[in-house]
This record gives sequence, C-alpha cells and structure tokens, in this order.
Amino acid sequence: MILVIDDDRDILTSARLLLKQHFSRVETLSSPAELNRVLSKNAIDIVLLDMNFSRGRNDGKEGLYWLDRIKEISADTQVIMMTAYGEIELAVKAIKKGAFDFVLKPWTNEALVSTIGNAIKLGSEKKKVKQLEETKASLESNLALSEKDFLSRSSAMKEVMKTINKVAATEANVLLLGENGTGKSVLALALHQLSSRRDQPFISVDLGALNENLFESELFGHKKGAFTDAHQDKPGRFEVADKGTLFLDEIGNLSLPLQAKLLSAIQSRKISRLGEHKERNVDVRMICATNMPLYEMVNQEKFRQDLLYRINTVEINIPALRERKEDIPILSQRFLQKFARKYHKNTLKLSPQAFDRLAEYHWPGNIRELEHTIERAVILSENTLIDSFNMQLNPEEVKPDGLNLVQMEKHLIQKAMDKYKGNISRAARELGITRAALYRRLEKHGL
Repeated sequence: MILVIDDDRDILTSARLLLKQHFSRVETLSSPAELNRVLSKNAIDIVLLDMNFSRGRNDGKEGLYWLDRIKEISADTQVIMMTAYGEIELAVKAIKKGAFDFVLKPWTNEALVSTIGNAIKLGSEKKKVKQLEETKASLESNLALSEKDFLSRSSAMKEVMKTINKVAATEANVLLLGENGTGKSVLALALHQLSSRRDQPFISVDLGALNENLFESELFGHKKGAFTDAHQDKPGRFEVADKGTLFLDEIGNLSLPLQAKLLSAIQSRKISRLGEHKERNVDVRMICATNMPLYEMVNQEKFRQDLLYRINTVEINIPALRERKEDIPILSQRFLQKFARKYHKNTLKLSPQAFDRLAEYHWPGNIRELEHTIERAVILSENTLIDSFNMQLNPEEVKPDGLNLVQMEKHLIQKAMDKYKGNISRAARELGITRAALYRRLEKHGL
C-alpha cells in the first residue's frame, strides 16, 4: 500500500490518478495527524511525505518530525520526501535520518514511478534479509537431510516414507502421530525439503515447552511496549515462516483457549502482533505433531474438533522403534559413525553381542533413546570394540515386547528419578526427553 501525505489537494489528486495506473492500492491524507491511526491498522509499504504542512513554514521541520514518527511506528515502511527545489538540502538531511529518497515538486511521472518502484524493491529485499536473520538467530539451523536418514528395512517405515513423498508436493496440512523419540521432527523437515517451499524457511516450535503466557508473542509476535520485556518490535513464528513451513510439535499440549487462537490464525491466514490492531497476511504450510491421543481428547472435550480437522488433512502414524526392530542395526551403525567422529574414536565397532543386546531392548524412548545409548557407549569405550557391557542397559529393563508400555514408562521414570535423587534436568537427560516432557509424565503417573 502506498500512502501520499500533502496539504495540497491538487497534489493528492494528481498523485492518486498517476499511481493508481501502476500500483494496486493508493491512499491519501491531507494531514499527517492521522498517521498514527493509519500506520497502526495497515501495512504501509511506501509513504510519500511532504516536507511542510503549516502555511508559511518552509524549514522542513514538520517533515523531519513525521519521518521520525513513521520510522518509530513502522520501521519497514519506506519514506520518500516530496520537496521544492530550494529545500534539497533539507531532503538530504531527511535521507540521513532514514528516508529512502526525495522527489522534487512538480515531479515528472516517470521519475516518481521509478523511485517508488525502487523503494518497493528495497523494502522487499530488507524483509527477506530480516526473515533469514530471524530464522538463524532464534531457531535451529535447517540442515539438509540425505537419503541415508531414511534408509529402512521395515515395511511399516517404508509405507510412511511412501506417504511422505506423495504428500510433500501438495499444500496439504499434515499431522504426524507417534510416541516421543520416533523422529517426527525429522520427518517434518523431510516434508518441507521435498516440497515446493524447500527454499523458504522451515520454522519449528515446541509447543510443549512454550510458556502459555508467551504463546501469542512467540507465534504472532509483539509490538514494542506490548508488555514489560517487549523492548523492540518482534515478528512471531508465523511471520518468520511466511512462504515456508511452520512445524508445531506437541500440539496436543495446548490449552483450549490457545487452541482457539491458533485455529483463528490457521483459518484466516492472518495474524496480529500483540499490542497491534492491524492484521498481517501469512502464507504457511502447517505440519503438526503429537504423541497424545487427539481423538480421545476430542471426545473428552480437551481438544477442539474443528482444529483437528484443520491440521489433519493428511495423517501419518510413525511406528515405534519396537515395531521396526529390523532398523535397529542400521540406526545403531549410523549413530556409531556420528559419535565416533565427534569423539575422535574412528576405529570403533559394535560387537555381535552388542547388536543382540540392542535388539532385545524394548526402547520406550525410541530412536532418541537409542541415539543417547550409542553416544554413551562411545564415550565409555576403552577398546576398539563396543560390547554389550558398554550399552549399560539394565537386565531388568530389557523387557519382552508384551509388557505394558505405560508400566514400562513409569518404571523407567521412577528409576531415573531415584538414580539422580529427584534432579529433573539430569533425569530428563538420561531418559532422552525434555524437562517439560518429564514434568508431564511425572504428573501423568502420579510420581
């Protein structure tokens, strides 16, 4: 949107007639007094601003004052000053204060259209750079996945990958279901990298670890001064993910009020930063994941049915590691190579007894637990061969597949808490889960 501000109505009429031929939306104001209201409710790309508004004034101070206000309210808006020939020195001063350029009145049509076009192009480039900086600064790096990350002997996992390849090329929202540690975040990244959005941001949000009070700020962003610690404007994850993919992990942990806010953003494809009234359009592909029984939660009125229908256009169930044990040797070897390089033990190998031990274990923590087990074995190994002893899997923890999983989970959590004398951080690290996830399980099992 282009906004022209001048107290001369003939100038406003001429500008509107010209610019409407080249740009989709042009608005005019005869006084800058309305600037605060207009900027707070609309996304303004360009402001054409006169240098003087009061009769008899030609010192340009009014223009410089309103330039500062525009940049304070909307730093991304490009400002072009309109000035008479004798005010060029003032226009140069305005550029030093943040204006994009200036045009002389009366202008030539070609020069004005060209200047505005250049300003729009610069604004677009700045937004792209800012988006990339936000992505790098606040989120994990989006490292490329290779084919070896999906090698599998399991028929169940091969079916999952077949579905991933079919769905990735579409714009469908995807819901990944599976236990913790089954690789849902890796598969979400695979969906993104196989899609047409692969060159755009992939933004991951762990909703299970997100403070409820900061939900709106993190997802929708905030305006400077919106709350005590809001020292500057900040875009939310939806904005940073614009044109790319937004991955919401552990979506089953959202409270009903937050589910309603998320649903509204998904339906309208618009968000408003906390402390702002203007809406911003966002174009994101949604991928969600959870280990919780969403359909049961819908029946219990703990999860919104309309939100479930929005996020599960395609639903993919990820098998637990105990259901794909034929993949344990492949995964173990991959993790061994990874950690052998990390700890400079490149000659390490797994013994046949170690592979047997890994195959017998129930793996309640799934792939994540296997990865931590291999890393620990590499660290503790003193020879070139890792045997079953290095696995440090307690015999009583090597359970038959028929054991109730809930009992197994409670048993392991209790052992970890006992081992570390109630230290949540160390127990969570041992179990291969986050502190937030451990707190939820302690409450779930009444521990």
